[in-house]
Amino acid sequence: MAVEQLRKSLSEGRIVIFSNQGRRRKVRPVAVGKDLRVKVNANIGTSPERVSLSAELEKLAAAVDAGTDTVMDLSTGGDIVSIRRRIIANSPVPIGTVPVYQVICESARRRKEFWRVTAEEMFAAIEQQCADGVDFITVHCGVTKKTVRALKRSKRVCGIVSRGGAFLASWIMANDKENPLYEQFDRLCEIARRYEVVLSLGDGLRPGAISDANDLAQWAELKVLGELVGRARKQGAAVMVEGPGHMLLNEIGPHINKAKKIIHEAPYYVLGPLVTDIAAGYDQISGAIGAAVAALAGADFLCYVTAAEHLRLPGTEDVYQGVIAARIAGHAADIVRNKKIRMIDYRMSVARKALDWKRQKEFALDSRAFRRAEVKKEDVCSMCGSFCAMRRMTENGI
Repeated sequence: MAVEQLRKSLSEGRIVIFSNQGRRRKVRPVAVGKDLRVKVNANIGTSPERVSLSAELEKLAAAVDAGTDTVMDLSTGGDIVSIRRRIIANSPVPIGTVPVYQVICESARRRKEFWRVTAEEMFAAIEQQCADGVDFITVHCGVTKKTVRALKRSKRVCGIVSRGGAFLASWIMANDKENPLYEQFDRLCEIARRYEVVLSLGDGLRPGAISDANDLAQWAELKVLGELVGRARKQGAAVMVEGPGHMLLNEIGPHINKAKKIIHEAPYYVLGPLVTDIAAGYDQISGAIGAAVAALAGADFLCYVTAAEHLRLPGTEDVYQGVIAARIAGHAADIVRNKKIRMIDYRMSVARKALDWKRQKEFALDSRAFRRAEVKKEDVCSMCGSFCAMRRMTENGI
């Protein structure tokens, strides 16, 4: 991309760059948005049931090896401040977090009722994480008194499936007060601008079932987020918006088109979408199908889904395979959106025709797959052996 085009899209808020000022010399910045390659994020992090820093560092390494562009630390178990700082210190890619998780965990550790959490505690966690070097943070500013009322009218199957969204909705109802992240959004923008951290406006009311997709609550939240995009831009804060969730295959394209208009063409960061609710154990496939459709329609940033989704905390191999699945989805859209990117697929085809396994490995999205390849001396694989169609046609001059 030409420098002037990048500057223009940055100034318009159609592109954001992950690059916390405190880590700029240690991490290669990543840009997300209009006319750029579709980027991929991998989630890692502990749970209250499983706490192991070494396991999370292994997952970080696996995600990076698989080619992820960013990683989010979603830890909710153990010393999450120490875990986050170690992940940041060991990551060669930008790191994202959800600061409200820290607030929830610290409150639980002190045996303090969730509804007694104060706005100052929420903002203290946000500032601490930005100071630690986090490059982007998910903030559920769209869960408001108004959108919670819309949720109650929606009569959802799965209600709220976002942990941050559920916490803030419960806080609002217990205190009968407005969400501090919405009420003090200007303060949030000031912190983000000071540390050069991207605000990722979280989809706290995302659908957790295809039956709940595109309901009153989801659109009510998106409209609030669209309003906040405008406010952030006026203050010079970088902002993107998060999206679904679970959604029928034929609804994804129209949803992306409508959502991008509501959020004023800000970068759109989607989880999945998962196109069926019954793929437990294979949700990386369900998510990749939805992600490809979403990216083709204009989504800019894909959050991977692993086979462990809905079942358990993902392991190292889950992380690796999840990144690969999301990268396939993003690339499938990229080669339609940008003809120059398609050239690598052409080169792969030429290498296949020549039975050039070394070059195939070079062009493959996951070169690790070639470690398991069974190649005989005559350079054909064990699938066709001497009956290889391409080898036979090459011998016949075709």
